[in-house]
Amino acid sequence: MKPLLAKNLKSFAQRFNNFVDGELRHVEIVTPTTISITLATQDTARAFDWITIKLEFSGVSEAKLVGKLSFVDMSEGITLLYEDNVFALSISKCSNLSNIKTSTCHIIGADLKCQEGSF
Repeated sequence: MKPLLAKNLKSFAQRFNNFVDGELRHVEIVTPTTISITLATQDTARAFDWITIKLEFSGVSEAKLVGKLSFVDMSEGITLLYEDNVFALSISKCSNLSNIKTSTCHIIGADLKCQEGSF
């Protein structure tokens, strides 16, 4: 896994079109403060081939997860941002950390790593 830096979040999200119409494949609580999430999406850097992306949040301070992944609507994609010295992810379109905290599915943590995999 490679660290995902705050300065690279925007280009990372753009590369995958903010995961719009992607698939939420897997959520794993690795430890009480580490959560990984696996998504399938199209990669603009690979002629829109489908790949999987694993995101791992460590130092998790807040999370709201769903049990039935197949019911998650990814039509709005995800929001990834760095605000107030934390990384935040929401399965919806949000404009700031406050909106993310009220979303149906979110993770907030101190560090973020990513790993690309095959579809």
